[in-house]
Amino acid sequence: MKDLIQYAIPGFVLLLLVEVIVTAVQQKDYYNAKDTASSLTMGIGNVVIGFVGKAIVFGALSLVYQFRLFTLDMTQWWAWVILFFADDFSYYWFHRISHSSRYFWASHVVHHSSLKYNLGTALRQTWTGNISGAFIFWIWLPLVGFSPVAVMTMQSISLLYQFWIHTEHINRFPAPIEYIFNTPSHHRVHHGSDLNYLDKNHAGVLVIWDRLFGTFEQERNRPTYGLTKNIDSHNPVRIAFHEWVDIGRDLRKAGSIRNALGYLFGPPGWSHDGSRKTTKQLRAEQQRSYQLDKETA
Repeated sequence: MKDLIQYAIPGFVLLLLVEVIVTAVQQKDYYNAKDTASSLTMGIGNVVIGFVGKAIVFGALSLVYQFRLFTLDMTQWWAWVILFFADDFSYYWFHRISHSSRYFWASHVVHHSSLKYNLGTALRQTWTGNISGAFIFWIWLPLVGFSPVAVMTMQSISLLYQFWIHTEHINRFPAPIEYIFNTPSHHRVHHGSDLNYLDKNHAGVLVIWDRLFGTFEQERNRPTYGLTKNIDSHNPVRIAFHEWVDIGRDLRKAGSIRNALGYLFGPPGWSHDGSRKTTKQLRAEQQRSYQLDKETA
């Protein structure tokens, strides 16, 4: 099975070059040479490792498909429509949990490590995602009757859509489009490290899931990109594995099984001694600060 993403690589490169030229002509600071080189290296590594990772995914989906409850006819248009919504729903929860569980964040953090937001950033992809089991969020699809090839094809279509929204050059679309679809404006929020933007807008194609499940945030000002604590490195190996290394370090000092589980599966920023803060804790502190300022004003 040929991955659609591999067919799209020449198009990715062409659009990236166009954006670089437009950015240079407009004298914007949307690109940094070292940052972009790191993103491209991560993308190449993702494709190479993907040969193994996708074999694992295809094998897992195929195994589950043997026990399917139904058999859906993928020659029918309506089956693809249903699969589109099912895949997008699965992606939303995968993406949301990748921000709320450190185990999955360790792979996903790679995509958020750039201090820039451009088409190069879209290519900054994990080397460990499929290998560490991210595909479990889609495992229910072959169980209800979608073929493994169809599932993986729809995953590729979703990723193709998400490429173009990584840009600063598009402001906003008309309101109906912004209400339904994930757009550059919505996804810029998702890449922001500002406290009010953290863990928001997890959409793949449709932003309706964020609106429905309470994780939507409108772009009010251009975000500060990167992590709350940046790694300050363009080394692809460090970018790919730094969070896994940090998890290992925390597990060694955990002191108990409960703490170890917290460091491994708890939200990013969790610590047993309060030395670090989760997004929820930071927002609670901010709220208390606002309340105190209001009372003393």
